[in-house]
Amino acid sequence: MKKVQKEERGSLLQGLLIAFAMYSRIPVPAIAWTEQNMGFCMAFFPCVGAAAGAAEVGLVLLGRHLGLGEVLTAVLLTLLPIALTGGIHMDGLMDTLDARHSYGSRERKLEILKDSRAGAFAVLGCGCYLLLYTGLWQEILRRGAGLEALGAFALGMVLERALSGLSVLYFPNARGDGTAAGFQRAAAGRRMSAVLLAAWLAASALGMLLLAPLPGAGMLAAALAVFGYYRWMSRREFGGITGDLAGYFLQLCELAMLAAWAAAAAAGL
Repeated sequence: MKKVQKEERGSLLQGLLIAFAMYSRIPVPAIAWTEQNMGFCMAFFPCVGAAAGAAEVGLVLLGRHLGLGEVLTAVLLTLLPIALTGGIHMDGLMDTLDARHSYGSRERKLEILKDSRAGAFAVLGCGCYLLLYTGLWQEILRRGAGLEALGAFALGMVLERALSGLSVLYFPNARGDGTAAGFQRAAAGRRMSAVLLAAWLAASALGMLLLAPLPGAGMLAAALAVFGYYRWMSRREFGGITGDLAGYFLQLCELAMLAAWAAAAAAGL
């Protein structure tokens, strides 16, 4: 019994390390990626969001301490999550934009998702996304960006990854290969991963509402709306999710939460 518990604790720790190795550029010790370890990876995906959220808060505070302008700070806040994640989710956004704007069959869209080349719609979409993200941050910073709402947004980065993890575990997979399918096949830790992801989800949602009730509620509603859209769109256009579609969801969710926060700030909430 003790040996089983020790092995389980070891797998959980290794799942945490794999989550950071796969979804961030934060250095972690190298370990073997076994099916058992991979089964717990999704459970700790929100930890990457916690690190990214903490970095965003730290950057805002540092910018204020150094007296940086709003535009420069907004640009740095746009680049920071991409630097921390290595652009893995932005890659998913770009691939998905190319696939969706092909207006081809489901099979053709899935082929485009696997193509490593970036098309015109990927480039245009990425540029528009970065401009919108920077502009929203600038509007938020111009109105003060209170620490409570800033903390709620940081928790939103945890929440969106909890939602993404649950989608990877339980949404239909568009094809039987790829990263998302690999996590679904690693069923050994699925039940525990689902419990941990639900705990991350509940804790982050509650924290958002307690820290900044109105802006936090707006960000939470935006995240859930995008999650519902993600589920509907992925099933309708692709027959399920893929790793690229999961990245598309994360980027869209983050932008929607920023938009909700900016709207709340503009309304004086």
